[in-house]
Amino acid sequence: MNSGWTHTTVLLDEAVAALLDGAPPSGGAPMGRTFVDGTFGRGGHSRLILSRLGPQDRLLAFDKDAAAITSAATITDPRFSIRHQDFEHLAELGTNAASGILLDLGISSPQIDDATRGFSFRFEGPLDMRMDTTRGQSVAQWLETAPASLIAEVIRDYGEERFAGPIAKAIVARRQEQGPISTTTELAQLVADTVKTREPGQNPATRTFQAFRIFVNAELEALQHALKACLDVLQPMGVLVVISFHSLEDRIVKQFIAAHSREQYDRRAPFAAPQVMRLEALGRTKPSAAEVAANPRARSAIMRVARRTAAP
Repeated sequence: MNSGWTHTTVLLDEAVAALLDGAPPSGGAPMGRTFVDGTFGRGGHSRLILSRLGPQDRLLAFDKDAAAITSAATITDPRFSIRHQDFEHLAELGTNAASGILLDLGISSPQIDDATRGFSFRFEGPLDMRMDTTRGQSVAQWLETAPASLIAEVIRDYGEERFAGPIAKAIVARRQEQGPISTTTELAQLVADTVKTREPGQNPATRTFQAFRIFVNAELEALQHALKACLDVLQPMGVLVVISFHSLEDRIVKQFIAAHSREQYDRRAPFAAPQVMRLEALGRTKPSAAEVAANPRARSAIMRVARRTAAP
């Protein structure tokens, strides 16, 4: 692994402040408070959280990337532990288990910049894109047999790409004529040859790469499962902090918080008592101009914060 790879954690201070300052106090409980970093990455959030925890508090992290687990092994703080799992396993922690949960979505700079992972069209590498390379299909393996209709659906739904149909047909035609696509540069060139117009400053393959990464890792499904689990795992008055980097993620988070921040009525039982609100929306934050100037990858980030209500 290239030790020169670095990752600048987006909204670092803002996220940790929202998580810890908004969480309920321990009240002198001997076991302290438990916080969850659902996406350890390279540990930017976790390390700052640990620097601010009390001696009886603890931090549990999740990550399905083996490289992140290796990075986490350098933390010797006894208050810290990590699970080699996706954050969709949050429900396993049990009811009222956490005072605060942080989810920093997307991929980290080291993952993008490591050519062997296949996340970026900027580097020649195998077309993999799996967050956990120990399981599941790579993008290349999936594209070997996927029909054009499914490829187009993935590119359209997860990449919001208006040229999804032509790109999918070009991928299948290339497969039939020359064999499957196996590298990042092959895919990027095929998309560039197919998409003749694109927003200024954006590579034509950007949306297609995003779509395939989200699909092969089931990212949106995992996010939905994790958010649902947070309703039970968070203690009353516990805090949920979510940082997203594209509209598909943010839409899910925004709608989830909105749906649970109001009383819900069952139209099939109009006289039944409404389901009580379970979250209180505490607002959203975007990176400052200074942070975006220093780290352009922060420009699309949105942080949303909510608090679990005291209601059952």
